[in-house]
Amino acid sequence: MTLNSIKSFSLELDGPADAAFTGGEVVSGQVVLELRRDTRVHSMKVQGRGVATAHWLENRGMNSVYNDYTSKITYFRKRQHLIREVDCPPVFSSGDVVSGRVVLELTGESRVDSLKLHAEGFAKVHWTESRSAGSSTAYTQNYSDEVEYLNRREVLLQADNGEVTVLPAGRHEFPFSFQLPEETLVTSFEGKHGSIRYWVKVKLHRPWATVKKIKKEFTVIEPIDINTPALLAPQAGTKDKMARAWYRNFGQVSVTAKIDRKGYTPGEVIPVFAEFDNSTSRSVVPKAFITQTQTFIARGTKKEKRSVVATLCGDIVGARCRETWHGRAIKIPPVGPSILQCRIIKVEYMLKVCVDVPGTSKLCLELPLVIGTIPLHPFGSRTSSVSSQYSVNLEWLRMAIPEQPEPPPDYSSVVTEEEAEQRNNAVVPQQAEDLSGILERPLMAFVQEFRFRPPPVYSEIDPNPQPLNMRPRCMTC
Repeated sequence: MTLNSIKSFSLELDGPADAAFTGGEVVSGQVVLELRRDTRVHSMKVQGRGVATAHWLENRGMNSVYNDYTSKITYFRKRQHLIREVDCPPVFSSGDVVSGRVVLELTGESRVDSLKLHAEGFAKVHWTESRSAGSSTAYTQNYSDEVEYLNRREVLLQADNGEVTVLPAGRHEFPFSFQLPEETLVTSFEGKHGSIRYWVKVKLHRPWATVKKIKKEFTVIEPIDINTPALLAPQAGTKDKMARAWYRNFGQVSVTAKIDRKGYTPGEVIPVFAEFDNSTSRSVVPKAFITQTQTFIARGTKKEKRSVVATLCGDIVGARCRETWHGRAIKIPPVGPSILQCRIIKVEYMLKVCVDVPGTSKLCLELPLVIGTIPLHPFGSRTSSVSSQYSVNLEWLRMAIPEQPEPPPDYSSVVTEEEAEQRNNAVVPQQAEDLSGILERPLMAFVQEFRFRPPPVYSEIDPNPQPLNMRPRCMTC
């Protein structure tokens, strides 16, 4: 959209101009957009905010030093999309053919040396750490590394004799096509200390003129099929701890937990079967968390970023009591898939079943998870085609997920002190003319932004409840 195509753009609230609102009332209105001609619009959204701000300056001292005082409180923040572009970005996997065209529109006759295309894909990490070299000396240590996954060059236009090519005014299209490597690529990723990116870059060279450049990124999703024996295997474990504080034992706490498989996809519900045995003299609180760990590796050193993406809180277990979970449901939010094959970037998930004991550190049992892209198919034949796997789930791509879900707790609230100390000390072993590129690709059901609603969840109700006359026990391997 260009400003010349907009005749007027205004926001009108319903009711009188001096209308006032109170808590709980609905604010309604309309956005009025008048255009002079047909215009393409990517999106239109309305954002409402309530903010209290205070700011002043004070002059202090003989040297006229000003002190700046400021404060701000946000009372609410709402966002609503009126127009939203629902088309997915181009999505590919290993061995796919990337095709498209470069469009060049000229207002007059133009001389061109060459038009070249360069497709690249890299995993890169970088971070800095401050080091001390004495009581008064400090320096910054840089860590960086990269892995190349794609490097392809093509010449779209160039005269055979090395002379310039004269193009007349008008629209010119230059198609291109290349195949991604057959060996496994790595899923696109954006993190705090690193990224995995793929793009196509085009350069237009002309005599006695600056080089025109255009860059178009595309997404690679490497399929992870959870319908494999390793990812369909149940995960279970048991852990206990003696609760102590100031040389006093309060008793033992134990947790036993099991999930039916290791592999899941975003949007699924994980039924958690667990038993909490509280032999202490204090009440405890059982909880479950899904955690994500991003690991960045460079020069034998690693940097980790951990976060909690989903949480489940159980009922208080009284002193010398036992609590059993019969498939308590914890839902996987729309997160990115696991990345396990990259040498310098890894994304891993874990289900942590914890017991919060007052006055002492937590007892946590960890069960590994793999977040895949191809959902479970308990019936029917399987196919190796990624697009056919997703053919029944394309509708949920066009539905937006909730704008502001309630944030999960910080990772520090669920990780134990012993785990934090071990991970902090861990070390891994050494290991103008409009020039636009348009990629063409069938719609895929998984995108890097993960900004669409996940596939329909499975039932959160146990279809085969146990009889009431049987004492419920946790499932064990």
